[in-house]
Amino acid sequence: MVSIVLDGKKIDVEEGTTILKVARDMGIDIPTLCYHEMIKPYNACRLCIVEVTSNGRTTITASCSTEVEDGMVVKTDSLSVINVRKMVAELLLARAPSVEKIREIAAKLGIEESRFVEEKEQRCILCGLCVRACEEIVGVNAISFVNRGPEREVSTPFKVESDVCIGCGACEYFCPTEAIKIEDIKGRKVLHDYLYLGPTKAIRVPFLQAIPNVPVIDVNYCIHFKTDNCKLCEKLCESDAINHDMKDEYEEVDVGAAILTTGYELFDSLKIPEYGYGKYPNVINGLQFEHLCHASGPTGGKILLENGSEPQQVAIIHCVGSRDKNYKSYCSRVCCMYAMKFAHLVHEKTNAHIYEFYIDIRSFGKGYEEFYNRMLSEGVTFIRGKVAEVNDGALTPEEEGKLIVRCEDTLVGIVRRIPVDMVVLCPAVISRNDSEEVAKLFGLTLSADGFFREQHPKLGPISTDSDGIFIAGACQGPKDIPDSVAQGAGAAGGVLSLGDYYSVEPIYSVIDDKLCAGCKICISVCPYDAITFNEEENVSEIQEMLCKGCGACVAACPGGVARQNGFQDEQIFAEIEGVLI
Repeated sequence: MVSIVLDGKKIDVEEGTTILKVARDMGIDIPTLCYHEMIKPYNACRLCIVEVTSNGRTTITASCSTEVEDGMVVKTDSLSVINVRKMVAELLLARAPSVEKIREIAAKLGIEESRFVEEKEQRCILCGLCVRACEEIVGVNAISFVNRGPEREVSTPFKVESDVCIGCGACEYFCPTEAIKIEDIKGRKVLHDYLYLGPTKAIRVPFLQAIPNVPVIDVNYCIHFKTDNCKLCEKLCESDAINHDMKDEYEEVDVGAAILTTGYELFDSLKIPEYGYGKYPNVINGLQFEHLCHASGPTGGKILLENGSEPQQVAIIHCVGSRDKNYKSYCSRVCCMYAMKFAHLVHEKTNAHIYEFYIDIRSFGKGYEEFYNRMLSEGVTFIRGKVAEVNDGALTPEEEGKLIVRCEDTLVGIVRRIPVDMVVLCPAVISRNDSEEVAKLFGLTLSADGFFREQHPKLGPISTDSDGIFIAGACQGPKDIPDSVAQGAGAAGGVLSLGDYYSVEPIYSVIDDKLCAGCKICISVCPYDAITFNEEENVSEIQEMLCKGCGACVAACPGGVARQNGFQDEQIFAEIEGVLI
């Protein structure tokens, strides 16, 4: 420990601590633009200067890189310090007058305008934080200082696109003046996740309602797994909860039953380019709008346009990809109600006028029709008709800067052009792209629309053709939350009802081992993996516990050796004879 005097107050501090850290711990505000606790101090901006007296000598020095010494006297607000800070602030203000952070620091020092004038305005103040972050933390050296004197700037070598840049965004993160934008970084576009409405961080909670609700490290975006550097999160974590050396572990568990709740995906709105999704920044899908409205979203729950302003007109388009023979012919069920919920949120948070474009309003649930009537009373304009396109082709002064929604209003029999600021698409609920693989794994069948097929739509809505395998939620078909919860509870009850024994249907296939030629065709067509091949006997054998009596092997057997139990020719003829006599 060493003793120093800081602004007239004697204190004991740990040796090796910088003056800036000591001052901050005491609540003394020393302005700085080039300091970051994750990077070694560089004293580039010169705003953090203080007056230091040590060994009978008084000097002006940068507090971010000067360590305390025993007997040191430090003044953070002397006249000479304030004058130097004002001069530095004026120079920075002349270089980057539009940077809000610089203007705030200058205002605190009593400077509104700079006496100096730069030829052209810049945002970069050459603090070097981005360069040192790229070198020290990321370890790729994609950017550096180039040229000298007035021509000095931060750039890639020879001002060409860098091949070593990994698009991590560290330069933008550490930049104090926002001189570097994420869109300017090579490869960053791959980090835009539709669920997050912005750059995807390497450490994040997978989604808002994740269970367990804890952060995870995404190895695809983490700097450490790309360059073997960084590890800032590990250094800053006080509970030592981060371990970059952990590996994924796979554990096999023997179970007697399984419930499949693989969920759904959203229809890719890019497949309908007429709606402008991916072309116009203020055209978003329902999931993006949901995230935008959430308190933990990118705007803190505010409904804002790309430029940060509040929309004055909002269009919500139903049935994007659903009830359409070109894409998905079925109804997604949930779209009408969540579209009206969006309208309510817009009405609640903004003064925007809301248009809902629908084919038919299907408010079938308990209290749903009442909610529809409530939206009508809140002033939402419902237009019955299919939207033809969304574009930015203004024809009148009122349409300038707006998105134009062209649609047919079938109730009045006209084609309308409606200018809006934001368009929210309600895409179809579709089956997951891996549903076919999962179905093969569990011995299930799929319906024509790609969802898992239940054993019976009314008598067995949660059961499947494979014993012990149940389905629940939107993996069976589009459904809302109450239906998913009820089906989940039913599936759990189905598992509990199995007990230690279960009954087998009396209808199953059999193979006459005396006539079987061992061609294995039956094995290839069995959807339940109920047929095995006996190498010693050179015949196929059916496991009665697994067979569901579908008859695929019976139809495929070229020798007629496979038969269904209870459906022999003699039995069928006897039944026919009994009916006719």
